[in-house]
Amino acid sequence: MKTPIIPNNRLTDSLKLNNQLCFALYSTLLGMNKVYRKLLKELDITYPQYLVMLVLWEQDHVNVSDICEQLLLETPTLTPLLKRLETRGLIDRKRSATDERQVMVTLTEAGHALRQRAEGIPECVAQAVGCSLEEIVMLREQLVKLRGNLFKDGG
Repeated sequence: MKTPIIPNNRLTDSLKLNNQLCFALYSTLLGMNKVYRKLLKELDITYPQYLVMLVLWEQDHVNVSDICEQLLLETPTLTPLLKRLETRGLIDRKRSATDERQVMVTLTEAGHALRQRAEGIPECVAQAVGCSLEEIVMLREQLVKLRGNLFKDGG
């Protein structure tokens, strides 16, 4: 019997589910989605719709390409989200007057009003996470750095 090049215990440890960064991120995301699903149910929007609304609450009257860029989404993924938000009366979509190729997204009065109802969500999420504000800020910064590393070569 040949001796393995990598000792079995190191190979076994490196392939344990709970030693995987990807599983730690994935399972944490499942937990975060559960928290958001409960909070957003009261607003009658999904988490991806909430992300779109966050972009628009930060800057209204944005073109679809800018929303895609900020959310790291492709247009075919974003378009159905926008259609559902428009059907709900939260946004309007119109072709740009200066460039017909661009579609501009604008909040309606109901979309602006929804912001007030959503203002408590970050605090509720912070409570659910069970970390101090400093820990949350540090964790977010680490995740943003990780995301930047993963996307730096167009990945």
